[in-house]
Amino acid sequence: MADIRNFRAGSAWQADGWAQDATFGIDAGGRFAAAGERGETIGRWVLPGMPNLHSHAFQRAMAGLAERRGEPSIAPAPGHEDPKTAIPGRAPQDSFWSWRETMYAFASAIGPDELKAIAAQLYVEMLKAGYTQVCEFHYLHHRPDGTPYAPAETMSLALVEAAREAGIALTLLPVLYMSGGFDGRPLSARQRRFGHAVDAYLRLLETLRAHEGDGLRTGVALHSLRAVPGAALREVLAAAPARDCPIHIHIAEQVGEVQDCLATRGARPVEWLLDHAAVDARWCLVHATHLTADETARLARSGAVAGLCPVTEANLGDGLFPLADYLDAGGTLGIGSDSHISVSPVEELRWLEYGQRLATRHRNVAARHPGDSVGETLWRAALRGGAQASGLPVGELRPGARADLLVLDDESPLLAARDERSVLDSFLFAGNTPLVRHVMRGGQWVVRDFRHRDEARIAARYRQAVATLARS
Repeated sequence: MADIRNFRAGSAWQADGWAQDATFGIDAGGRFAAAGERGETIGRWVLPGMPNLHSHAFQRAMAGLAERRGEPSIAPAPGHEDPKTAIPGRAPQDSFWSWRETMYAFASAIGPDELKAIAAQLYVEMLKAGYTQVCEFHYLHHRPDGTPYAPAETMSLALVEAAREAGIALTLLPVLYMSGGFDGRPLSARQRRFGHAVDAYLRLLETLRAHEGDGLRTGVALHSLRAVPGAALREVLAAAPARDCPIHIHIAEQVGEVQDCLATRGARPVEWLLDHAAVDARWCLVHATHLTADETARLARSGAVAGLCPVTEANLGDGLFPLADYLDAGGTLGIGSDSHISVSPVEELRWLEYGQRLATRHRNVAARHPGDSVGETLWRAALRGGAQASGLPVGELRPGARADLLVLDDESPLLAARDERSVLDSFLFAGNTPLVRHVMRGGQWVVRDFRHRDEARIAARYRQAVATLARS
C-alpha cells in the first residue's frame, strides 16, 4: 500500500448517487484504488471529471468573430436556406452556412504552432471548467493549399502535444473529408486542407495509433454523409479495428442537410446511416438535431451516443434535439463544446434543459419521473455517454478507473446549505460563478484553487498566436 495515496471526500458522486464520508486511494499509475486509510480531506463535494465528446480546437480562437450580420455574398448556398426563416424579397438571413464561410477563412491561416497554442489554451479552460477528457474531431490536416505536411500527421501531433502540455486526456478523431456535398462535388479551395483519399486516411490512422497510451486514444471520424460517399464509408468501417474503436460523425445538424440527403439518397441522414451501417455503442452521432420519431427511437435502440452541443447549436441556429422522447426511449447522450463559444459543462447541460423548456413551455423536462432531479439526470447521462464516446474508462470514482475528478467550491455562497438532494441542481442552475475549485486528471492535480498549473505561460503563448493570426 506504500504507493497508494489516500483521500477523503465529504460526499463523492457514484453511479447510483452520492456516497457520504467517502474514501478512495489513487495508485502510482493514476488510477483509483481501494483506500487503506482515511487520508487527506479534499473537499465536501467530489465529482468524476466530465468528458467533452466534441471539439474543434482551432475554433476557440474565433469565438465572437462571427456575430455581425453577413452580406448577401456570404449567404447560405442555394438549397440550404431554412424555409422557416427565409423572407421573400429580402437577402438570405445568416445561418450555419454563412458562419461556415467565416470559419473557413479563419482556418486558412492556422499552422501547427498556432494550432498547438490555441488547443493548449482551450484545454486549460476545459480543465478549469471540469472537463478532464476531450474528443477532438480534427480536420485541419494539410497546408492551406491542400499540400500535405511532412510528416503527414504534423497537425494531429500538435493536438497531442497540446493535450499533454495542458494535462487533459485526449481521444483524437482524425476526420475523413472527401467531397463538398451530397452530389459528390470536389472540395472547394478552402476545403482542400481537410481532404483525404481513403488509403491516405487509413495510413494516417495507423500512424496515429502508434502514439496511443494512457490518456491518448485514436478513433475514426467521418465528417458527415455529405462529405463521405457511401462506398468510402463502407471501406473505412471495414478497415477500422474491431476493438471498441470510437466512430464519430456529424449528422442531421441542419435542415438543408436533411433536404439534400433526401434528394440524393432518398432518405433522411440518420435514417440512411442506420440502414447502411452497423451503428452500435462504438458510434457517436454528433448533433442529430433533426430527427423523426422513428429515427429517435431507432437511434436510442442502437446503443449509440447522441453527441449534443447545445450552446453551439444555439449559436448556429441549428434547432433543438428531441430530448424527452430520446430519454424515454432509453437513449444515451453526452455533451461537447464544439465551436467553444462557451467552454463549460454547466452551460451545456443548463441549455440542454432550457432549450426544451422554451420549446415546450414546461419545466424540469429532463427529469422524467416524479422526484427526479434535472441536474442529477443530466450529469449522470453526460458522464455515461461521454465515457462511451471517448473509448476510455472514465466517468466513475471506482477502483481501476482513471483518477479524474473535480472538487466543488464548498465555500461558495451558491452552495451554502445545500445537501445531497440539491447540490448538483445548484451547481448547474444557481448562477455563473465558477464552482470547480480543484481538478485532478490521471491522479495528478492540474487545477488547484481555480488555477491551472501552467496557466500563465500557456495563456501568453496563446495571446501571441492570436495576435499573429489577426495580422495575417
